[in-house]
Amino acid sequence: MAGLALLDHFSALDDPRQPGKVLYPLPEVMLLVLCATLAGAEDFVEVRLWGREKLGFLRSLLPFRHGIPSHDTLNDVINALDPDLFSACFVSWVEGLREDEPDIVAIDGKTSRRARRGEDHPLHVVSAWATRQRLVLGQQAVGSKSNEIIAIPLLLERLHLTGALVTIDAMGCQTRIAQTILDRGADYLLALKDNQPSLAGEVELFFQTAEAQAADSFETIDADHGRIETRRHWVSHDVAWLTTDRRFPGEPRFPGLKAIAMVEATVERRGTVTTARRYFLSSLPIDPRTLARAVRAHWGIENRLHWVLDVVFHDDLMRLRTQHGPKNMATIKHMAMNLIRGAAGKDSLKSRRKAAAWNHDYLRALITRTAQ
Repeated sequence: MAGLALLDHFSALDDPRQPGKVLYPLPEVMLLVLCATLAGAEDFVEVRLWGREKLGFLRSLLPFRHGIPSHDTLNDVINALDPDLFSACFVSWVEGLREDEPDIVAIDGKTSRRARRGEDHPLHVVSAWATRQRLVLGQQAVGSKSNEIIAIPLLLERLHLTGALVTIDAMGCQTRIAQTILDRGADYLLALKDNQPSLAGEVELFFQTAEAQAADSFETIDADHGRIETRRHWVSHDVAWLTTDRRFPGEPRFPGLKAIAMVEATVERRGTVTTARRYFLSSLPIDPRTLARAVRAHWGIENRLHWVLDVVFHDDLMRLRTQHGPKNMATIKHMAMNLIRGAAGKDSLKSRRKAAAWNHDYLRALITRTAQ
């Protein structure tokens, strides 16, 4: 049946229920929740309501012999699914959507304020974002932002990254993370800040020298709503001096380090001028123009992924609080967003979600998408 091609990627999921008592097969539950999410349902009560109204459409894809499960049944099933296996199945499915050409892959985290893993721990999800194709590649849920250092290597190890440039903010500027990226056949561009104070200080001093300032740079200017931002980008491939004697004399400070970089942003608004400088480490012998493109691409994860999840999918209003429900629904929303972004046409994502609710043919086309 039409919907099974997508669901085949999730066949490795174990149904947590007793086999003899299952009235609603797991593929039917998965298809119902995904379709209802695409169509605008915000919780399991709305998922059930949508399913009852669209039962004829659902039966064109799967049998649904016993109709639509209660919202409690939906909640129990999604709560009980293994979230790590679910995420691994998601990565397998996304591989069929990806382009072969290497991309800039941005890694960043987002907190869902009302979805909690225990009463005191809002759900925090670290996501991998293919910036050119605007595709979520995978996710790893953690207890808090401070645990991103643990989550990022786990996420990276599940992804196909050969030839990619992986960008991460300062939280991910760790030698273990850098080595994991290299081991996956990719290069890194890591923001350098206070979590590496000694190294950050040395790189900052280097870019204050006349030699560094005289090097070739690349400049971009953005003007919007009375705000003018000028960004200048410098790169140096002189990194042999960044060594440590921790394990052996002359050991490189960071594995595979080929370049250090600085971005200076000057913002003029209402007669006030402010300047900020940010520093980066790269395993790619990057040039200033490529640096500018990569840094700008990384910023895109905020307004093309996190903002969309909040504004289009109302992620911050999700109130799931028990077991694995918050993590699994985060994966389902990433599935829905990938499907909606892949749809043809120039309509906004919000309009595409409305079309999925109103037009059966449009919804069918979304969920039967298998490749670009």
